[in-house]
Amino acid sequence: MSTLAQSLRSWAVQDVVVDRRARLAVGAVAFALATAFGAQIAVPVPLTPVPVTLQTLFVILAGVVLGPRAGAVSMALYVGAGALGAPVFSNGGAGLPWLLGPTGGYLLMFPASAFIAGWVAGRRGSMLRLLVGLTLGVLMHYAGGLARLAALTGQPLGTVVAMGAVPFLFGDAVKIVTAAWFARGLRATSFGTL
Repeated sequence: MSTLAQSLRSWAVQDVVVDRRARLAVGAVAFALATAFGAQIAVPVPLTPVPVTLQTLFVILAGVVLGPRAGAVSMALYVGAGALGAPVFSNGGAGLPWLLGPTGGYLLMFPASAFIAGWVAGRRGSMLRLLVGLTLGVLMHYAGGLARLAALTGQPLGTVVAMGAVPFLFGDAVKIVTAAWFARGLRATSFGTL
């Protein structure tokens, strides 16, 4: 690589925010915003009140990129903003009633999903550990969502799983692989951990 190209590359990847805590705060807000934008890409699924969105991708990515605590804080910011009335949930939904509806269990588990994904993946873990962390983050997400659906519908567990998990398995597998690919590059930028 030429000297000019090396100089341009080193200039392009310089940290804009130098303080580690400020970088984590910026990262937490950025992931909360990305999750809000991901919620607006909502595709309805027949026979279930739960749409396909890109939220899951950003939730698990927040955990493995920012670390467990900052990732959880990021998702708590997102859920809190929606609970307070910001139209950040799927299709512009907002408010406490939204959290009590059929998708509320998934939403309320976002901080725990980010935490478990980041905690299991670790900062310098292997690719296998990263994939396991991302997968457990998604499973945590399902646990909350399915529990809320079961409480609302009164249906047996098999019906609730068919309605609230099965239609999303393939898409979530793609999101896990995509998050692992992005995480390798984003973790190299080192947001640090809280």
